[in-house]
Amino acid sequence: MKRSIRVRATLLFVGLTALILIGIWAANNLLLERFYVNSKVAALSLAYRQIDTLVMKRDAEGGSIRDEFPADGSFDSGEQTEGVQLLRRLGDQNNIMTIIIDSVADYPIVSSGRDAVFMMDRIRQYIMGRTNANDETILETENYTIQKSFYNRSDSYYLECWGFFSDNRTMFIMSMPLESIAESVELSNQFLGYVGLAAMAVGCVAMYLVTRQVTSPILQLADVSERMSRLDFDAKYTGDAQDEIGVLGSSMNMLSDKLRETIGELKAANLTLQKDIEEKIQIDEMRKEFIANVSHELKTPIALIQGYAEGLAEGMADDPESRDYYCGVIVDEAAKMNKMVRQLLTLTALEFGNEQLNVERFDIAEVIRGVLASASILIQQKNARIQLEMSSPVYVWADEFKIEEVLTNYLSNALNHLGGARIIRIIVEPQKDRVRVAVRNTGETIPEEALPNLWTKFFKVDKARSREYGGSGIGLSIVKAIMEFHHQEYGVRNTEDGVEFWFTLDVRSTTDEKA
Repeated sequence: MKRSIRVRATLLFVGLTALILIGIWAANNLLLERFYVNSKVAALSLAYRQIDTLVMKRDAEGGSIRDEFPADGSFDSGEQTEGVQLLRRLGDQNNIMTIIIDSVADYPIVSSGRDAVFMMDRIRQYIMGRTNANDETILETENYTIQKSFYNRSDSYYLECWGFFSDNRTMFIMSMPLESIAESVELSNQFLGYVGLAAMAVGCVAMYLVTRQVTSPILQLADVSERMSRLDFDAKYTGDAQDEIGVLGSSMNMLSDKLRETIGELKAANLTLQKDIEEKIQIDEMRKEFIANVSHELKTPIALIQGYAEGLAEGMADDPESRDYYCGVIVDEAAKMNKMVRQLLTLTALEFGNEQLNVERFDIAEVIRGVLASASILIQQKNARIQLEMSSPVYVWADEFKIEEVLTNYLSNALNHLGGARIIRIIVEPQKDRVRVAVRNTGETIPEEALPNLWTKFFKVDKARSREYGGSGIGLSIVKAIMEFHHQEYGVRNTEDGVEFWFTLDVRSTTDEKA
């Protein structure tokens, strides 16, 4: 990974560590020496105040600072006065060599160093105003001066504090060696460099390992988000941390569940919408086809009515026989149009659910006999022989009026396509909880590829023959709508000597079945 957080965090740590080390190195070079000198100056100033306090204390008591030290000015005696303890502490803690001189007697009162003569000579020169060119004054007050001096005999620098105490009689000089700051700074920087490099190496390894605990859940979250972008909502964050990353992981899991639910709803809505669109397209196509078919079916009778009516108007039928023929054609064509319109209204009401089923228990055998009686004249005209294969009574549950219309359509269809032995068999066959009713006629069979289309509006196997008996291709569509309205089965099949149309009805009501 080119921009890994782990690598960037490690590099950031290295950079910060390097900046800190450079800052410390610069501070050592620029400020350490000044800090060191200032601390030494402060130590000398404090030593002056402590000794001056003791001098003034003895003066107030009517004595002298000489009373604080042995007569010979040495520290070898066992006497531990306040002055001896003070000078010894200054020598032990800050390496300050102190000489106190009585300016009147020009005699040293006490010396904490071994170079008393050398130091007395230096203070005499300072009092007389003789200083070396290399001496650097650091602090100058009314009573004392602190300066940086170079001692040729030891080839080193010292801080010296000299002057008078507040009694204006007692002189002093204090000397403190200044060690080589430059060498100390160089050694400090070398040590700091070694320690810094070691700390940087250890820190880099530690940072690389520690950041792994941060980057691992982030990488897992990245993988989860990538899988979610591919609509894989089974991807879940499995970390159990309670920090900000854990909160983010929980939020992503909630987002995944919400997206799964929302996309599922969108898919369902999309499928419903797509189905509605397809149904609308289908309905629109059916409407176009319906208009075209109705226009085609009405075109011929309208043309005939118009032609024969114009013939009557123009006096082409002068004799009564011709007028009766012309009027008969007009009446027949008008009856066909009226029948087709009524069938269309019935079919439309069934398809759009505007019809209501009046389900009741009745004898199907009695209904069949009624249909046959109504069509007796047509049966005689067709020279048809009717064969009934049923027992009586056979009770079913359905809408009697609509089932009568189904039987009428089946019988009319059988009569119009009757041939061969000219036999129509009506078979009522009980089957457990149902009754199967079939109308079978002898004659020509229907091509197998045309059988599924028989229930389609305006479909005709033989259009010329349908025109002869006034068929509109709507009757079987009405049968289909009625049987589907009853949630029953229906169908057609070819037999050895003709065609059979059939349907089924329940022998028990829905209430009886639930009971």
